[in-house]
Amino acid sequence: MTDPDASQPRRTPLTAVHERLGATLTDFAGWLMPLRYGSELAEHRAVRTGAGLFDLSHMGEISVTGPDAAEALDYALVGNLSALAPGRARYTMICAPDGGVLDDLIVYRLGGEEFLVVANAANTGVVYEELRQRAGGRAATVSDQTADYALIAVQGPRAAAILAPLASIELTGVKYYTGRAAQVAGAATLLARTGYTGEDGFEIFARPGDAERLWAALSEAGSGGALVPVGLAARDTLRLEAGMPLYGNELGPDVTPFDAGLGRVVKFDKPGDFVGRAALAERAQGVPRRTLAGLAGQSRRVPRHGHSVLWDGQACGTVTSGSACPSRWPTSTRRWRGRRTVMAPAAGWPLTSGAVPSPPSWYRSRSTAGLPDRGRPARFANDLDSQMRGKHDRSTRTALHPRTRMGGDRRIYRLCRHH
Repeated sequence: MTDPDASQPRRTPLTAVHERLGATLTDFAGWLMPLRYGSELAEHRAVRTGAGLFDLSHMGEISVTGPDAAEALDYALVGNLSALAPGRARYTMICAPDGGVLDDLIVYRLGGEEFLVVANAANTGVVYEELRQRAGGRAATVSDQTADYALIAVQGPRAAAILAPLASIELTGVKYYTGRAAQVAGAATLLARTGYTGEDGFEIFARPGDAERLWAALSEAGSGGALVPVGLAARDTLRLEAGMPLYGNELGPDVTPFDAGLGRVVKFDKPGDFVGRAALAERAQGVPRRTLAGLAGQSRRVPRHGHSVLWDGQACGTVTSGSACPSRWPTSTRRWRGRRTVMAPAAGWPLTSGAVPSPPSWYRSRSTAGLPDRGRPARFANDLDSQMRGKHDRSTRTALHPRTRMGGDRRIYRLCRHH
């Protein structure tokens, strides 16, 4: 018989909570997830000024254990995981033999022979199968433990203050990209200082049965407006402001880490071979075929994923993600004071560009003091709109970031990549 629920999106341990809160739910990567609880703009700003509470239980958790676990991950992934100390975490990628990105991951080393690999929800099955095959012949066990975890995040400048009274350990001892075993509101958890918003914050891995109790305790600790539930819509604008890539937009099987400006995650100096090494080594030595760039619009019109970017009327790239910028940009950048900004990374030919606005003030950014005031604009082009209107709207002109440090993790985005 066919399972009548097989075609329905999976529910997280917190779906009932989201329903009680009146969230708008959507099917995301096969999971029923909260898109927003009210205003996504208010949720975004709450994370920038206070703190946000996220259900991330759709993310995939894959365990790799055994005497050869570190060696297996060194071969399977582009990073040097054997050098990772217990209690630390690392951002890395799993690539195909041709160097294309199959997924970007965070790997936690829980012990000498125990690792937790966190994958994007849509790619959990692919990552699990690849890890299992690549670990073949080694004393390492790969198991998909997604169903054994609930994942809750608290993100924002007030995250530590809200979480501290509930945690059994001092949060000052939980450094960025580390994870420690801790009790939170009486529940056993892995407490990690990681996130996807550009803010300080924590991700809490817990048993599914403890999820509602944890959510309620955190909500009570942040009552009074300090902590608000946040859906996927605001999470996307938060990560975009922070210059963080999204798989399927900035990353994919046709994109190498070098194309995305993330070649730093590929460790050629680690011992032994790894999948994709030869292709990535060739790519690292060659002239960039395409490059990821940050774009800022000069009008209220928002570029969207798939729109073309024009340079002197010629298509030079494609928008990978686009959104209005809900946060206030620095007033020290005169050209942009008082304007509502739109933003988008794009992929296209390497270009040369003029002046641009500074990135948001909460990021460690390179000074723009030496940049000229005027720049030659690129334009977003919506192909469908172009066909209907016969020309591209002049209001979609943009300035390109020539070389801007865009995120707390210090990723550097250069200009565009060609098709």
